Amino acid sequence: MSRSNDKKWPIPESVHEIENYMKHRVGLGISFDFGVRKLTILKKDVHIYYVNGLCDTLFVIQLIEELVEINDHEKVSKDVVKIIENRLVNQSVARVKTLDEVVDQVLSGLVAVMVEGANTAFVIDVRSYPGRMPQEPDTEKVVRGSRDGFVENIILNTALTRRRIRDERLRFEMLKVGERSKTDVSLGYLEDVADPDLLNSIRKEIKAIKIDGIPMADKTIEEFIVKQGWNPYPLVRYTERADIAANHILEGHILIFVDTSPSVIIAPATFFHHLQHAEEFRESPASGTFVRWTRFLGVLASILLLPLWLLFVLEPSLLPEQLSFIGPNEQTNIPVIIQIFIADFGIEFLRLAAIHTPTPLSTAMGLIAAVLIGQIAVSVGLFVPEVILYVAISGIGTFTTPSYELSVANKMARLTLLILVALFHTPGFVIGTTLLFLFLVKIRALNTPYFWPFLPFEPKGFLQIIVRRAIPGSFLRPSIVRPRNRYRQPPNG
Repeated sequence: MSRSNDKKWPIPESVHEIENYMKHRVGLGISFDFGVRKLTILKKDVHIYYVNGLCDTLFVIQLIEELVEINDHEKVSKDVVKIIENRLVNQSVARVKTLDEVVDQVLSGLVAVMVEGANTAFVIDVRSYPGRMPQEPDTEKVVRGSRDGFVENIILNTALTRRRIRDERLRFEMLKVGERSKTDVSLGYLEDVADPDLLNSIRKEIKAIKIDGIPMADKTIEEFIVKQGWNPYPLVRYTERADIAANHILEGHILIFVDTSPSVIIAPATFFHHLQHAEEFRESPASGTFVRWTRFLGVLASILLLPLWLLFVLEPSLLPEQLSFIGPNEQTNIPVIIQIFIADFGIEFLRLAAIHTPTPLSTAMGLIAAVLIGQIAVSVGLFVPEVILYVAISGIGTFTTPSYELSVANKMARLTLLILVALFHTPGFVIGTTLLFLFLVKIRALNTPYFWPFLPFEPKGFLQIIVRRAIPGSFLRPSIVRPRNRYRQPPNG
């Protein structure tokens, strides 16, 4: 029988029919982790279904003890179901009416109590998912600040967020995605701030997802809701820091929490959202602005430095007399563009190797690659020293980008510009940078201009991007999220 028909099946009165259903459809007796505990309470058969590893064993034992004690303190009564319900000592007990819902809840880590003669089941939330404790994310470290980051447990992640926003209007709306995985997905937002049109759009897109499962968690959700295609630039922002997530909720953004993922999706997001980092807001406004400008410079260097240097190498006449020293001073048998690509891809090889190398060995591998391979490559004439210098600066600029997805997209843009410069020289550089700019301006993520507040230009928003203003002076929420309540605090408060 299909699953769509199962959802209409009421719970039968016989617990033995339920047991047969569990054996044939869910694997009771075959799957070692799916179990049942059979009891007799006031001459009524009671079955308790659970999944080992997803529920807290101590709580389950406590529930069983409470039920067994009913035989010692209660007389046989017609209200056995009511008596059992009152003895389920847990803060979260709900009645369900269909077998499919019972199965979904049990496979999510809840415990189901089935009573002979009742057409209902009690599901008790005693979930205890395996996972690690909150710790600082590796990719979003700060010198000072909180060290609790998101983990793979959606319950812990929402709790870390609510701890920072104790507002009765904070909502965590739960959905399920995946016909087989039934993964928990939660929308986090402030009810009186978030844009209802955006919220409805995201909710509709998530409910429309038809897929067996989402083992890649939030990345799969992103691909369904933003329909990115072959565009390499990230259209939503990810974070593993609870303080960053809470700050964006207060601004009016909508967060998407996905169970089994330690990162959350922030929507909507612009290009400049990917250039922000928590460290800027842990410094004074002047220091934070300096750090921000330094990061902007590093991002520009990661995109434009190598193509611009290659252009000067190919057309030395463009250089003023004072900068005539730029460019290789010796002839090599390998064209400069080939040297750049070899060195650039060499850095990419090292990055990938470092990801797959155990931590104690990755540092040694990096030193060997940087010192020995680089020096030997220059000595044998494979590279000119300047190629190593500028490729290294561009690589460092790539690592200054807070968003890993944005850094990869910028690297792809840099390689494209290098090819255009090698083929067409000055026209290639001018046309390539212009097309890149127009491409970024044209992008719209969840109906949000990607290059806001630069285009369309908004002076106040642009000033917030250029200068890290003090928090007391930032009393307006960004207009790009279309908040229902524009003021974060009274203008004179």
